[in-house]
Amino acid sequence: MGRMFRRIGRSLAALVLLVLAGLAALVRIEVHPAQSVAAERPTQPVAVVQDASGASADMQPTGEPAPAAASAPVATGDAPVLMMPVSGVAAADLYDSWGDPRGGGERTHTGIDIMAPGGTLVVAAASGTIEKLYRSEGGGGITLYQRSDDGKWSFYYAHLGGYAPGITEGMHVEAGDSIAYVGDTGNAAPGNHHLHFAVSAMQSDEGWWQGTPINPYPLLAEGRSGG
Repeated sequence: MGRMFRRIGRSLAALVLLVLAGLAALVRIEVHPAQSVAAERPTQPVAVVQDASGASADMQPTGEPAPAAASAPVATGDAPVLMMPVSGVAAADLYDSWGDPRGGGERTHTGIDIMAPGGTLVVAAASGTIEKLYRSEGGGGITLYQRSDDGKWSFYYAHLGGYAPGITEGMHVEAGDSIAYVGDTGNAAPGNHHLHFAVSAMQSDEGWWQGTPINPYPLLAEGRSGG
């Protein structure tokens, strides 16, 4: 009787081993090495700033302000001569996207998009003061607001990949100085690298988030560009 139980035990053990071997053959464990991520151009860290005014172009839910009303035209005859704000871009490369529909037609484009590879140098379009460094997750992303020397104009650079080294609020820059890099931050589609560049006419008592937008395309492409 004992021998019979031992034979049954050995048979059961062999059966268990066969079942385990079959399961092992069905199970495949794959180990993948860590995937490397291509590093983009190093950029300055950008603090996320919240502003209670809600009036800035990139703090509005629409992402941009409305164009200047037809009943309140802005004279551009005294607008400063501008340099091309993106290195390597010629006036002939520009497309006038001012007024194009955005957000499914809910708003209009109040600047121009200057296409360039990510990391391309962005330079100051004119001399002036860096008035505000601001990050808007759902709007212009990493942005920079610059006020002209005479205080009458604001230049807005958006969807940046980062700021140039040493750029701080309150510093003075000359036309052509390095200020940032082209990126795709904010509501630009991933990989859609470009600079959103806008110009606003400013009153003496208006803050960096205010002003009346004007079309920058003629200032850059129709004989008023110094770049």
